[in-house]
Amino acid sequence: MNSSYFNLVLSALLGVTVAVSGEGFILQDAAKMRNVLEVSISPNGRQIAYTLSVPRNPLKGDNGAAWRELHLVNQQGQSRPFITGEVSIGSIAWAPDGRSITYLAKRGGDKQTSLYAIPVDGGESRRVFSHETSLSSYHWNSADRFLFVATEKAAENEAKEKGFNAEVYEEEARKGQVWIAERKDGDDWEASVVELEPAVFSARWSPDGRSMAVAAAPQPFIDYYYMYQQIHVVDVATSKITAVVDHRGKQGPFRWSPNGRQIALAGGAHLNDPSPGRLFLANAATGETKRLAEDYLPDFSALEWIDDETLLFAADAGCLTDYGRINTSDGDVEILDFRGAPVADSISYSSDAKRLAIAGSTPSNGSEIYSARLERRRVRRLTDSNPWLAERDLARQEVVHYQARDGVRVEGVLIYPTAYEASTRYPLILAVHGGPESRVGNGWITSYSRPGQFAASSGYFVFYPNYRGSTGRGLEYAMSHQADYAGKEFDDLVDAIAYLDGRGLIDPKKVGVTGGSYGGYASAWCATKHTEHFAASVMFVGISDLISKQGTTDIPDEMYLVHARKRPWDDWNFFLERSPIYYAEQARTPILILHGKDDPRVHPSQSLELYRTLKTIGEVPTRLVWYPGEGHGNRKAAARYDYSLRLMRWMDHYLKGSGGEPPAHPLDYGLEAEETE
Repeated sequence: MNSSYFNLVLSALLGVTVAVSGEGFILQDAAKMRNVLEVSISPNGRQIAYTLSVPRNPLKGDNGAAWRELHLVNQQGQSRPFITGEVSIGSIAWAPDGRSITYLAKRGGDKQTSLYAIPVDGGESRRVFSHETSLSSYHWNSADRFLFVATEKAAENEAKEKGFNAEVYEEEARKGQVWIAERKDGDDWEASVVELEPAVFSARWSPDGRSMAVAAAPQPFIDYYYMYQQIHVVDVATSKITAVVDHRGKQGPFRWSPNGRQIALAGGAHLNDPSPGRLFLANAATGETKRLAEDYLPDFSALEWIDDETLLFAADAGCLTDYGRINTSDGDVEILDFRGAPVADSISYSSDAKRLAIAGSTPSNGSEIYSARLERRRVRRLTDSNPWLAERDLARQEVVHYQARDGVRVEGVLIYPTAYEASTRYPLILAVHGGPESRVGNGWITSYSRPGQFAASSGYFVFYPNYRGSTGRGLEYAMSHQADYAGKEFDDLVDAIAYLDGRGLIDPKKVGVTGGSYGGYASAWCATKHTEHFAASVMFVGISDLISKQGTTDIPDEMYLVHARKRPWDDWNFFLERSPIYYAEQARTPILILHGKDDPRVHPSQSLELYRTLKTIGEVPTRLVWYPGEGHGNRKAAARYDYSLRLMRWMDHYLKGSGGEPPAHPLDYGLEAEETE
């Protein structure tokens, strides 16, 4: 059975409007998109190693998360697969001699994630080192020495084998430790732990190998990872902490200067900054810090030293990416105007800092490898992981700006219907990002939960607003939502509808909203407090009750420090009145609620509370869908595909269809059609 026929069959079975292959990007296309994840350029800059996400096909093979393959591309754009198939490769890096690529994986009979290497010029992968617990990261000092981070080994417990498997919440957590592995003879390695009191999350060698910078926090929990990490400078010979970098708040990447005297780091301006996007310079001997480029608004996302006074960087600049360099002596910023540069996901510099490898996307392609020579200011795309995209008629995509009701300028990314006609008003799907300390860039913004191109092919406008609290526009904008849960930040969403209506683009009576996490909170708020503006809502892993969330989330301190700025017991009424459940009785927006049953960040009870309340009131169509085995977002192919189908069927039913009672809950995934193909 050909793909066009299958899509038509699926459309009839599910009541979902899809375009025939060759006319537009369809829902099934999103499920097969391949995207570059990590990028690592060789020391001489001639070759680039990268990992490629390859989704599984739940209709044909086993269900599960996408495979992660290892590929290599040269500067001429000749790409070759290195390790493919049913593999999960991560943490790629070039060996110090540049002759092999090292990576972390669990292969063969491995019980733990181990360190592997594969020669660039041919040969099989070999396991370099394994440990009693999984390696989470590593960093080479020389061919005979590297450090790695791994958790403590669990204590032996024979009672658990007899069924005494009670879990003591949090008290049994194991902290990360940093170890030094040294080659003793041939392929034999000896590892020794660096005894430190705090829990270690990552570490990097100093250039001379006599010290290491260790990012650690008092406890191993996610809240501490987000809010309380500090860089500790450790003397390798004595295992003593010689300095603690004087920086409090969220922490991003950090790098030693070539002379080992300074450490550059991206981090929050202070403990209440929601973004680790400000630039600091730390004295490695004393830990004293100073902030650089305070007047530069974009968020620093990647750093690398050229010399002892110059840093290369990438930064989230509104909906785009800035590439530049900064003089650390005076803080002067120079933007490098790379023509054709993508919105960056990750970057890697050659050892001589003359070449740059970028994993990034544009509105017309997913994440690919790009190469740049710094002196030429020109970017070339080297890979094409989805050649079939050339056969798709992709919808127009652009950055737009509008003025909120209080005069604040808000921006976002707008995708037009694929077959847009200026004389027609179309339904709108408002896709709200999570965080809110994140942003949507003007790159490839379609995925299983972000309906962009496949909704456009079905005749929708899709708008991604970078509402108040989003990153990429400076500290003031990022903090402007704080202590105002669901206030002006979500008024920005309603104002986006007014803006698009004023341009004559949309039908204001046919507006849907969707999003995950904080975007799920927005979807619930819009379906209850702002119900008069929305004809459909799809809430994913979202918040409905801020009071109960305090006691059920694993990030209560992050919520307090960079969002609420107060605890529920400081102002119970505030948290109650900023909860969607408080407005459930007035809700008239049909809402589809979806949630991973194992979500530790936003507990599934948040979805259950809203569902049960709305069903008890009985005034609005409501459905709850659980995803067993999924957490804060779906990882497995079947759950992702199911989510996409349900999202679009709900929107089609209430924005383009008859409305009323919800569509039937069973889905026909097309399994029989796939088997006869």
